Amino acid sequence: MGKVTGFLEIDRRDRRYAPASDRIRHYKEFMIPLSEEAVKDQAARCMDCGIPFCHNGCPVNNQIPDWNDLIYNSDWEEASRNLHSTNNFPEFTGRICPAPCEAACTLNLQDTPVTIKSIECAIVDRAWKEGWVKPEISTHKTGKKIAIIGSGPAGLACAQQLARAGHDVHVFEKNAKPGGLLRYGIPDFKMEKIHIDRRMAQMQAEGVTFKPNTNIGVDISGEELSNSFDAIVLAGGAEKPRDLTIAGRDLSGVHFAMDFLPQQNRRNSYEQITTNEPILAGGKHVVVIGGGDTGSDCIGTSVRQGALSVTQIEIMAQPPEKEAKLTSWPNWPMKMRTSSSQEEGAERDFAVLTEKFEGVDGTVKKLDCIRVDEKMQPIEGSEFSLRADLVLLAMGFVAPVSDGLLNGLGVNLDARGNVAANTKDYLTSRAKVFAAGDMRRGQSLVVWAIREGRQAARSVDEYLMGTSVLPR
Repeated sequence: MGKVTGFLEIDRRDRRYAPASDRIRHYKEFMIPLSEEAVKDQAARCMDCGIPFCHNGCPVNNQIPDWNDLIYNSDWEEASRNLHSTNNFPEFTGRICPAPCEAACTLNLQDTPVTIKSIECAIVDRAWKEGWVKPEISTHKTGKKIAIIGSGPAGLACAQQLARAGHDVHVFEKNAKPGGLLRYGIPDFKMEKIHIDRRMAQMQAEGVTFKPNTNIGVDISGEELSNSFDAIVLAGGAEKPRDLTIAGRDLSGVHFAMDFLPQQNRRNSYEQITTNEPILAGGKHVVVIGGGDTGSDCIGTSVRQGALSVTQIEIMAQPPEKEAKLTSWPNWPMKMRTSSSQEEGAERDFAVLTEKFEGVDGTVKKLDCIRVDEKMQPIEGSEFSLRADLVLLAMGFVAPVSDGLLNGLGVNLDARGNVAANTKDYLTSRAKVFAAGDMRRGQSLVVWAIREGRQAARSVDEYLMGTSVLPR
């Protein structure tokens, strides 16, 4: 560790947001990074823990105390090498990961965890600026050809690892550009797409072939793919959204969040929007149903489009302001959190059940709601209404889409509808077909997707070559 008494002498200090009045006028990132000296000070706060619980909280097994020490000692390039040894895309996680490592930090017992996420982001941003991030081109070729279906974080991590092992890797993406939800689901104000484009360029130099606008199971059958490749990795995500099948669901103006968010991302990148129904919040009263990150993204996007009002409702009860520290730490705590988008002007309400959508001339105008108790049962006499010109359903995702690819390949699904495969070898019920990321585990975090992509890559390498030097 760097400074033995650092956590006693230095206060926690994190990145700040640009003022809301400024940032809602554009779709650029608005996080204000710490200075180099401030990052070193924050790294110095890392304690000499007997057990570094941050490792327990980090799915990709980042060696957090190690690169904190390197930053304190101004060895940024070695810190970058260390960070990239466990995480292919720290610029993604440094921006959009919820940082379970910080929840697990020993200093979080006093609500002052090390600013791990900000330090991670500072390392990788410095690495790109200094030119330390370069293609790692394999010196030998195995002659094995691998198809990866889906170019989200799991597919990208898997592809990069396999290319570095010398395989011929082809990444199929149904959309016009690779990136999956990183590109089409995460708003630009949380992560600008230059970060994906830079990694794509690196991966192409390493030998990865990207094949966009190719929907496997529709444009090419799974069987045809199986006949052409030595191994297939299913990394298509969990794209089937949770619906709200109540009266009025078919009214115009009621949409899934993932029909709304990708449209704005495509506008920002001047990509063609293929639908005939643009979904815009400008001049409308917007209601977002669902209290998670996707709902928060809908809020920030609606505010930037010029919504008259934004209300977010959640069926779960309002969480406590502070977690029960001694019973939750070092695990992820349940507590009240307010995102940057929620700070920009959204009204939030909890323990609310939507019973009916009402409309005029086929367009939604109102939600009929009722409050629920701790068992989520309606409370008689608590009915109320919310004005709404646009309703965005952001209640999570239930499973991968099985029509087409999965049904065509005939792989087994688990009880939740995910592709059945264990974390030992990531093999599905069909020979030479593997699964990783949300398609295997269900809706989860970017950091879990990267972990599964890396681990699946090692399993594929072992399957094809008998042994592997890739890390798990």
